[in-house]
Amino acid sequence: MSSQRYFPFLSFLLVLVLFCVSWYPCTSHESGLCRPYSQYMKTIKDFMFQDSYVFADLALIATKTFDVDSYGAKGDGKKDDTKAFKKAWKAACSSTTEAIFSVAKNKKYLVTPIKFKGPCKSSLTMEVSFKFSLKICRYNEVSGTILASKQESKYKKDERHWLRVDHVDNLMIRGGGVIDGNGDFWWSNSCKVNKTLPCKDAPTALTLYKCKTLMVNDLTIQNAQQIHISFDNCENVRASNLQVTAPGDSPNTDGIHVTHTKNITISNSVIGTGDDCISIVSESKNVQATGITCGPGHGISIGSLGSKNSEAHVSNVIIDGAQLTGTTNGVRIKTWQGGSGNASQITFRNIKMKNVSNPIIIDQNYCDQAKSCKEQDSAVEIKNVTYQNITGTSMDKDTVTFDCSKNHPCQGVVLREINLTRKDGGDTMAVCNNVKLTYVGKVYPMCPKDTIQKQQAIGAYSYR
Repeated sequence: MSSQRYFPFLSFLLVLVLFCVSWYPCTSHESGLCRPYSQYMKTIKDFMFQDSYVFADLALIATKTFDVDSYGAKGDGKKDDTKAFKKAWKAACSSTTEAIFSVAKNKKYLVTPIKFKGPCKSSLTMEVSFKFSLKICRYNEVSGTILASKQESKYKKDERHWLRVDHVDNLMIRGGGVIDGNGDFWWSNSCKVNKTLPCKDAPTALTLYKCKTLMVNDLTIQNAQQIHISFDNCENVRASNLQVTAPGDSPNTDGIHVTHTKNITISNSVIGTGDDCISIVSESKNVQATGITCGPGHGISIGSLGSKNSEAHVSNVIIDGAQLTGTTNGVRIKTWQGGSGNASQITFRNIKMKNVSNPIIIDQNYCDQAKSCKEQDSAVEIKNVTYQNITGTSMDKDTVTFDCSKNHPCQGVVLREINLTRKDGGDTMAVCNNVKLTYVGKVYPMCPKDTIQKQQAIGAYSYR
């Protein structure tokens, strides 16, 4: 254990010595020795930083740890450890040196709603000889289990959040531990489960609010009261290796929710819940998701957008590389009538589907309420959407559905190399209303010819 602890430090010293040795001949202007210098330094840099954890571990040498046990937490899953968490966070956030907020392994901490509030005082900038610098303000290792309290009275001050991190920049959260929302109490009292109950909000398990330069790695988030993890008003986010799980019938339990956030990458994550695996909503920009495994759930969604006649904007979204199994939708864009704004520059590509209902769907007439929605003229415009290399099997006959607005038809929709067949081997079909569509390469299924003729008024279909 001790050798592992000092390995990053010894690695750093070794690289520093090698660098100094290599620098001496270059200062003597011996060009023959200096020629390979740039390539040599590239190799050193790749060695040092091929894994961000190596550099983070070097940073830990100068850090101070604030573990919740030292502040009175019991971790027995029964005693309320909220006060200990708050004390540990306050101390860590006030530290003038690099700090670790630590949750011990193999313990279960019962906590009520907590706001981990920033900004925090400590920051660290590391510079090595080739002027590569990194600033890490917080390293947060979550390696035990954090369990939500089921006492509804504890959520009266804020019914929308359980664990909330506010205004903490240069934040890293990682661990291998579990954040457990203990959500069965909330699900059984949802109006979607019991129609006689009034509809009300439930807490999001983990909310990252107004955090800039954020990394979230190697966490399990399960059984959320409602949404599992929300990136809200964040910038420059990297989320990877997340496990998000809840029963397929748990209501409104979106896996990863992105709202008012820009420059976010979600990668190599497994998500199975009772709602959208990933939902991307208003004012989100430059969103990329790769290596996503989804199911059960409602698929990967842009929206819903434009509810209650609101304005919404989503742009530059790429979903590249996903496998969806048994979901109620595949890749979906959903907007309410009466809204305004637009969803544009969206790409879904390299996606495999297995027994998915509604594999490809745009719904500009989305209506998630008991009463039918009245028809309205305005709509969130949808334009420049590409579907590329999407294959697999569908549970339904309608594998491609474009139900677009009469007054604001979908523009610039491209289907490229699509092959979606029925699970039982039957025929599939596309339903295309009010959409300007282009086919590229082999596409199956395609819109019926009579549909194409009827839609000439809103723009000709083209084939390449």
